[in-house]
Amino acid sequence: MMHEILTHVFVDPVSVDGNLMVIKSSSEFENQQQTNETFSDKWLKNDTKTTIESIQLFQKRWYLELYGFRDEDALKDFLQLKKTILDAGCGLGYKAAWFAQLSPKSTVIGMDFSNAVIAAANYYSGTKNLFFVKGDIADTGINKNIVDYVSCDQVIHHTEFPDRTFAHLASLLTKNGQLACYVYAKKALPRELLDDYFRSFSKNCSKEQLWKMSEQLATLGKTLSDLRINIEAPDIPLLGIKGGSYDIQRFIYWNFLKCFWNEELGWDNSVMTNYDWYAPSNAKRYSEAEFKSWATQNKMETLFFHREEACYSGRFSKTLL
Repeated sequence: MMHEILTHVFVDPVSVDGNLMVIKSSSEFENQQQTNETFSDKWLKNDTKTTIESIQLFQKRWYLELYGFRDEDALKDFLQLKKTILDAGCGLGYKAAWFAQLSPKSTVIGMDFSNAVIAAANYYSGTKNLFFVKGDIADTGINKNIVDYVSCDQVIHHTEFPDRTFAHLASLLTKNGQLACYVYAKKALPRELLDDYFRSFSKNCSKEQLWKMSEQLATLGKTLSDLRINIEAPDIPLLGIKGGSYDIQRFIYWNFLKCFWNEELGWDNSVMTNYDWYAPSNAKRYSEAEFKSWATQNKMETLFFHREEACYSGRFSKTLL
């Protein structure tokens, strides 16, 4: 029954192998292909089960906060009204599986351009209403006006043209369908300059070099955090540095160098977060106004908006077809 539903979702006929479809395996864009390979390496570096178990509790809790759901029951009530749900950029698929569990009568599709989606399909093969697609979320091959909810969490800035990706995902929505989306926020000028420079430099580095650096940055982040030193920083508007009281690790992190460390997530996930930032060629950042303009351009209503130093996220409704 679910396989029959999928034939109506996609523009062209699709072949389903169990719970997996392969629509597109590689990108014509050099930076996008490098980014895909980076995330294949990131997600498959460790055992799938171990990786999922170590991050999903934190990520689920944060998801509710990012998109304005009071608790898991509120998300459940929301999803159960949706016939078709797309997790665009699903990685190892734990959020797609979460959606499928909360709303067993919905058809849930997880799509990713990296090989992580293959591991996801294997890991969640027993979830009957959940399917995975290896493909490009900027060109999904899905019919327009057919998806009730698109979740694009912490992914769109890794596509070649994020504003176009947003427009494409919006076009898939039914009337009053909703798109949940997250982008990286622009930081202070010194960090932006370093990030942009390194984004080009990293293409000439081996994965082994980038993983080693990510470990060194996690060590630096932990070392600075363990100092427990607060400083009072002045406003430096021309550099985009905001004045105020900072922990020394946070001051360096936000303004000069991403050296991620989180005690709750632990060593492996802190290293993986640093790799996630520095290794991909595509990792764009936006101002709040730039992000909100995407919704305006696509005639979408902002239902919920969240902002913090690292990111902006929102839930947008397609009110006009």
